[in-house]
Amino acid sequence: MKKGFLKLATAGIIAALMALSVTGCGGKSEKNIKIGLLNEMTGGNATIGTAAANGAKMAIKEINAKGGVLGKQLKAVSADNKSEPAEAANAMTKLLMQDNVVAVTGTFSSSNAIAAASVAESAKKPYLIAGATNPKVTVDPKTQKVKKYIYRVCFIDPFQGTVAANFASNNLKATKAAMLIDNSSDYSKGLGEFFQTAFVKAGGTVVANEAYLQKDTDFKATLTKIKAQGADVLFVPGYYEEVGKIVKQAREMGLTMPIVGADGWDSPKLAEIAGEKALNNTFFTNHYSVDDPSEAGKAFVANYTKEFGQKPEALAVLGYDAVYVLVDAIKRANSTDADKIIAALSDTKNFKAVSGITTINASHDADKSAVIIEMKDGKQILNTSIKP
Repeated sequence: MKKGFLKLATAGIIAALMALSVTGCGGKSEKNIKIGLLNEMTGGNATIGTAAANGAKMAIKEINAKGGVLGKQLKAVSADNKSEPAEAANAMTKLLMQDNVVAVTGTFSSSNAIAAASVAESAKKPYLIAGATNPKVTVDPKTQKVKKYIYRVCFIDPFQGTVAANFASNNLKATKAAMLIDNSSDYSKGLGEFFQTAFVKAGGTVVANEAYLQKDTDFKATLTKIKAQGADVLFVPGYYEEVGKIVKQAREMGLTMPIVGADGWDSPKLAEIAGEKALNNTFFTNHYSVDDPSEAGKAFVANYTKEFGQKPEALAVLGYDAVYVLVDAIKRANSTDADKIIAALSDTKNFKAVSGITTINASHDADKSAVIIEMKDGKQILNTSIKP
């Protein structure tokens, strides 16, 4: 969709939601407390979005089995953003205007979250994001003001990019990095900037900074340029569909250096696309590992595997945690009123989430740890954990 058309469409959505925020949408008379689950259920990030939705639904099922919240059962209302920003705005509008949810959780892609956040902010409804990591999700880049109704349960890219750069420098002993960035993604571009800043600060040099676009399939020309620069590490902070093709083609062309990425890699599809052997000597930053030795982590993996027949991805955990953090805020607020919920979210401190102890900071982001995942013969192995 053209940017100009998207702006016009979003403006119309926001106007309608401003009217909604004045007239209200009920809630107190509802038999259930409706929670919106906005995720990438189809499109390029479908496996990640489905995992987040599964985690959220499992959390809701558990909470309801324990009696619900405020004397009511939770009801999940799902919406598919189709891995597209315009669709994210449309889906958020439906959740708030037609489905009358009290709050929304979910979303992995930063571009989708930013689009949906504009709608939620105008409607004055809480939006607790599961996995979108770009700083612009919660802070308006023009005014530098924190968005009042937008929160998240994940770390953000300045931290993630720095973790990746320090791992490349300190653990992989790299001194010359090449970067291959998705120029159609706020997430990827932001991570590239943060990685470069931290890598240079650590004494390294970025010898190549190349770009591609989402849905590209042939990366050989770009990889040829990178190969000529003699980098000893390649940073590719993209999503699994393109990353899988990049890794496969890089190895076929004889690029044997370590390849480092970020949480957008986390999908079982990655090994299918790249090939198990091609992924050896690759690493990515993530929110959680199934090798987490904590009792909460082991219990989550066991319950999720029993429920869905496969081990969870990190976004399954974040989708699960987002629901529990939101419900904790509703309990402490003793209300489904939007302003009371966000006040309680702002006061979230040391919440024992499966993905780690979670504190919501002044920017409405989560202060929490990260992990480095190493790929070995197509399997994810916990390499190390990094505290904020």
